[in-house]
Amino acid sequence: MGSDQEQAGLEWQTGVWNRISSIYLREVEPRFAPVVENVVARAGLKSGQQVLDLGTGTGAVMERVAPMIRPRGHVVGMDISPDMLALARQRLAGRGLTNVSLREGRAEALPADDGAFDVVLASLSLMYVIDRGAAAREIARVLRPGGRLVASVWAGPEQCDIVLFQQTAGRFAGTPPISGVGPGALADPGPFVRQLADAGIEARVETETLGFDFNDFASAWETLAGVTTTRLEPERQRQAKEAVMAAMYPGGDGPRHFRNGTQFIIGEAVS
Repeated sequence: MGSDQEQAGLEWQTGVWNRISSIYLREVEPRFAPVVENVVARAGLKSGQQVLDLGTGTGAVMERVAPMIRPRGHVVGMDISPDMLALARQRLAGRGLTNVSLREGRAEALPADDGAFDVVLASLSLMYVIDRGAAAREIARVLRPGGRLVASVWAGPEQCDIVLFQQTAGRFAGTPPISGVGPGALADPGPFVRQLADAGIEARVETETLGFDFNDFASAWETLAGVTTTRLEPERQRQAKEAVMAAMYPGGDGPRHFRNGTQFIIGEAVS
């Protein structure tokens, strides 16, 4: 992938995350809480550890981690979206957490020293990384020997309703400037696990089915696709909604539980 195309893709993604930051904090993040809890639980955190939260978003992982690693431990939250980071900053300050810091940055070029962290966490963020090989090398670089990686990614649309929803709606949007990123991009985590191994991180994958609920189609659409489809022509938006209804609400509108196959990539830096 050329650098110009990659830069265009980064700018496109940053714009999307900036636009959805408020609704993400209000509606999406609470529904993702079971995933965050599973990521943190698998990390086996201890007091005094140095932690990187890669793709911190609005700071849900940081909020849980910071009290667990006090008094000498510190957690750095990193994200490509300035608007997400601004919300995280407000949130963490409101909780009175002081062993935290935030940095704008991307997985392919982490603004951190070699061996800076005992643990790298990445909750539902690696699916959006443009160059995952570079990200694997960077994660390995910033981890200390024996350091731990815990990441979560969605399974494919057959096992994960949120991926089915977003991929179905996304077919009606314009072609993005980059391919291979998005909610289902790591449905098969095998290639990324091999990239981690090449970089010096031995990893395994654990799978759990987690979920959340919406009261009706309108609230699900507004939360999961409303912002990202606002620029569609009205006819294309109508077609997208009809396609999602047909795929996911065959019995008509009403409450729906989203069953989300969630894959946890758990690795250790061996070199």
